[in-house]
Amino acid sequence: MNKPPTHPHDTSLPRVVLTHGYFLADDPKEQAIMKPYPPLGILYISAFLEKNGVPNEVFDTTFSTKKLLQEYLLEHRPPFVALYVNLMTKLNVLDIMRWMRSQTEFGQTQIVLGGPDVTHNVDDYLAAGADVVVLGEGEQTMLELASPPAPHQKERGAATPSPFGEGWGEAGLAFRLPDGSTHRTAPREKIRDLDSLPFPNRLKINLQLYLDAWKQAHGHSAVSISTQRGCPYTCRWCSTAVYGQSYRRRSPANVVEEIVELQQRYDFDLIWFVDDVFTVSHKWLREFCEALEIRAVQVKFECITRADRLSEEAIGLLRRAGCFRVWIGAESGSQRIIDAMDRRVDVTQVRDMIQSSQRAGIQTGTFIMLGYPGETEEDIRQTVEHLKSCNPDLFTITVAYPIKGTGLYEEVEAAQTTDLVWAESTDRDRDFRRTYPRRYYDFAVRWTVNSVHWHKAKLAKQDMSVHGIRLLAKICAARAGMWWHRAVGF
Repeated sequence: MNKPPTHPHDTSLPRVVLTHGYFLADDPKEQAIMKPYPPLGILYISAFLEKNGVPNEVFDTTFSTKKLLQEYLLEHRPPFVALYVNLMTKLNVLDIMRWMRSQTEFGQTQIVLGGPDVTHNVDDYLAAGADVVVLGEGEQTMLELASPPAPHQKERGAATPSPFGEGWGEAGLAFRLPDGSTHRTAPREKIRDLDSLPFPNRLKINLQLYLDAWKQAHGHSAVSISTQRGCPYTCRWCSTAVYGQSYRRRSPANVVEEIVELQQRYDFDLIWFVDDVFTVSHKWLREFCEALEIRAVQVKFECITRADRLSEEAIGLLRRAGCFRVWIGAESGSQRIIDAMDRRVDVTQVRDMIQSSQRAGIQTGTFIMLGYPGETEEDIRQTVEHLKSCNPDLFTITVAYPIKGTGLYEEVEAAQTTDLVWAESTDRDRDFRRTYPRRYYDFAVRWTVNSVHWHKAKLAKQDMSVHGIRLLAKICAARAGMWWHRAVGF
């Protein structure tokens, strides 16, 4: 089935090359933010393959170029090239596949795709050149795909079983049958014991490039760690395409062991826990504190959580463990919109937990989303007042967009106003009939941001400074833009 490596007797050549198609140099917005994180998903798969004897390499594209990736693939010509796909990498991945399909050297190479964007776009990715799409978690599936033939098969001259027949039994896959139809195998069972997984194979990348980028841009360096998979909540705009609506957690001792290993190997300042809701279990959090203390490990970290999974006790545990910043999701200051999102949280509780965290000496951040279906200007006003009232240290704002496979997508599918070419766009480009024209929300974002900053300037008694006057001018301009686009209807 597979074309042999360039040097068939060199067992050091990788059987699998894992990559992700994100190029920081091509993304001006991310360059301005400059908070790159290593691709933990493929690093987990790399470690799992290595543990099971499958030679593999990771080509980390973050600080590289497409040209260098192409040269690497041409040099190694691995039997499998596995690419991680999300909204940020989709267009690059499609471009990489097109290039590979144009090269005769890859005639027998299997292109394998995984990640959150593939689950609900299987047919499109297969039509675009993928051989196999991995649905769900990728460790065991990639191992079964890439494992070489068993010794008895080699002796008899048998080829590796081809995945292009309905009888092929590996779970968690989609591929095209000879007649052109798409075949999906049985769903892959989720990994229950996350402690059984080896730590991400960070030695396959140059982690120092990430640490240096952070240090240069922000004065401190950060590493990312995942302690859980899945999210048990039902927010309608959020995708659970890979890990599902589940909650599976590594043991506190296992997480601390990874931290110890990282501290022994690298010099970094902060940890970013990438989990959706870090404080789901207060029991786990308490045991995490104890595990850190038993090993005499000191850390400084930030994490994301929900207000309904915080309490005075939980905040105290976060502080005890080393949390210096907590992000508390709100999305809106309007309870009506929060309920429409199925957030299942009270806006007053969000304010209380933001303020309680600050009193405990923990910085707070929060997330805001404008332009949700049915949102009115009064809802946006309530959001502005919410931000002024709770006064988080940091906040981010996005304009809602429907990701395929989410409840929000289903809700607005019939009301979409964009006619997109799939191979030239991402879900971020989708739009739908909102209460006001799309451009209105760009100005609403500016109004919200500058109104909150004006409020902070007043608290700091800077309201009549040059900074304060500039903020007032921006507020007036944003309000004028909102009025204009609401009035003219575009």
